[in-house]
Amino acid sequence: MDDDEVTTTILPPAADPLGEALHLLRLTGTLYCRSELTAPWDIAVPALDGLMALLVVTAGEAVLEVDGEPPRTLRPRGLTLIPHGTPHRVHSGHSGHSGSRATPLFDIPVERVSERYELLRHGGGGALTRVTYCVLRCDHVPARRLVAQLPPVLHVDGWDDDGGWLHSTLQLIAAEATALRPGGETVLTRLADVLVVQAIRGWLDTAPEAHQGWLAALRDEHLGRALAAMHRAPEAPWSVESLAREAAMSRSAFSARFTALLGEPVMQYVTQWRMQLAHTHLQQSPEPLSQVAHRFGYASEAAFSRAFSRTFGVSPGAVRAATGTTGR
Repeated sequence: MDDDEVTTTILPPAADPLGEALHLLRLTGTLYCRSELTAPWDIAVPALDGLMALLVVTAGEAVLEVDGEPPRTLRPRGLTLIPHGTPHRVHSGHSGHSGSRATPLFDIPVERVSERYELLRHGGGGALTRVTYCVLRCDHVPARRLVAQLPPVLHVDGWDDDGGWLHSTLQLIAAEATALRPGGETVLTRLADVLVVQAIRGWLDTAPEAHQGWLAALRDEHLGRALAAMHRAPEAPWSVESLAREAAMSRSAFSARFTALLGEPVMQYVTQWRMQLAHTHLQQSPEPLSQVAHRFGYASEAAFSRAFSRTFGVSPGAVRAATGTTGR
């Protein structure tokens, strides 16, 4: 244990560490666009750094192209998640656009309904496709770590819908996107939460890569307990010994298994996790740096600032200044 860290009560372990990470997946609605597209049409969407895109076709069909992925035709009763904001192209199909140059998304005029809600009408007047396009942000560190493990594109086919949840949720999204009623942005954000979590759950259940690395550690009976405890109380005086106790393992066995699965030593992970949380907190809160230091396990502002600067190459104050939050 570092003598710069403060002593706090350690919380009991979570029964489902992976489920806890999903529980923290709370999305912020950045933009909702209801699109009415008539063939032929062809739209190029640029990189959306730090954001994810959710596409729901509510009428007609569209073809999605993402570099490195096979083209896919999107139809009603399904959804598509692009979790890393990867550049992509959406068009009306080869018979519609005939190899024409895609129109950059931001070159297409839109009708602003509100700050985060817009209508887009585009195309050549042929067959109609309606798409609800949500651009979403995930700010919580555990959830961001989970999202980082996802593939470039996730598809959920409504024809495999168990219990009708997808069809019902998509109907609600279509209704809200059409009605433009007060509170529509809030409702769409909550519905997007459901769709994104369900898409990720489906991937976690079926993809081989969902059983490797950090995700495998969360699923591990022993490591998962230690990770959940540390995630829930990053300010606690964690050491290899105390985390091994949480995992009900010997110090040496715990340390070896942790490094093998996560690719880094235990305490390096603890420090990186605290610093990621602190970085997000500094961008969102004017709390004085001395209190931020204690919040993330450091007894002094100086110790916290040294650790932060080593991790990010900039001081906590510089991060705060860049985002316009204030604090002393």
